[in-house]
Amino acid sequence: MTQTGGTADVTVITAAYSMERWPLTIAAVESVLAQSLLPRAIILPVDHNPELFRRLSEHWASRGGGASAVPISVVESRYDGHLGASATTAAELARTEFLAFLDDDAAADPDWLERLLAPFADPSVIAVGGAPLPHYAAPRPAWFPHEFDWVFGCAYAGLPTRAAPILHLIGTTMAVRRPDLLGIGGIHSNDHGDMELSHRLLERNPGTKLIYEPAARVRHHVPASRLTWRYFWRRCFFVNRSKVAAMRQMGSAAHLRAERSFAARALTRGVLRGLAQALRGDGGGLARSLAICAGVALAGAGYATGVIEWQLGRRPRANATGWVGSLESSKTDAGA
Repeated sequence: MTQTGGTADVTVITAAYSMERWPLTIAAVESVLAQSLLPRAIILPVDHNPELFRRLSEHWASRGGGASAVPISVVESRYDGHLGASATTAAELARTEFLAFLDDDAAADPDWLERLLAPFADPSVIAVGGAPLPHYAAPRPAWFPHEFDWVFGCAYAGLPTRAAPILHLIGTTMAVRRPDLLGIGGIHSNDHGDMELSHRLLERNPGTKLIYEPAARVRHHVPASRLTWRYFWRRCFFVNRSKVAAMRQMGSAAHLRAERSFAARALTRGVLRGLAQALRGDGGGLARSLAICAGVALAGAGYATGVIEWQLGRRPRANATGWVGSLESSKTDAGA
């Protein structure tokens, strides 16, 4: 990785799609401009929203790229589709060796980029993921198990506590070499881009590994609406229902090893931990154990539903560019 005068040969990509996230998007970019190791460029691909494209273009043009003088480009997505299309648009426009992705509702710690890129010193590392930590807009319910923080796109209980290989990165924050991403044809999935990237990279490059670096932290905004039972059960079910279509599109790269490992760990360690906490007087311990059981069951039911729908021919259509339509909302975080 090339570093010159506190600058790394990396482009930070933050895909934007909603005016409702305006303050969060601005904060995300400002956090990148405050990094201890600055990127060579920042690209904001806008997902088919002319007003947001105009506003962001005017905002950063008036700022002159910010005090750091890091060039900031606001571009419109070239393709139909949503998050995957936006990410691929920016990857094709970038000119750096590395690409780092940061969600538009996440603010990075000052040393985030430095820590995210450090594992690439090992040539066998093909991609690196950081740790999105939740920043709550409302108090966290006592029943919500930490094993399911993936529901709102955050690091969850059971992930390594030190840098270690992993099967599936979290899309909120991750980095990859640009030639490797373009080598797999970019990201085609609307909802499961992190899973697609992880699986395709490992299949195309045998002997490589994905590294989870929990010290590369970002603060991921969690609105009050995501701290409800309704959001919990819908995410558990629909993320895994739509995962079937994404798996079929990945062909031989697809597997469920990460999901099986998560389910086994949650149903053993997670449930037992909640029960032990309940015995020690934690009133939410039992509720968390029950929520884990419900979440795993809902995830399994969602996947089974997706399989049945696929077999019956109720498949999402892929448009001419290959982007796959979502079975639920495409404006969601990546699942576990």
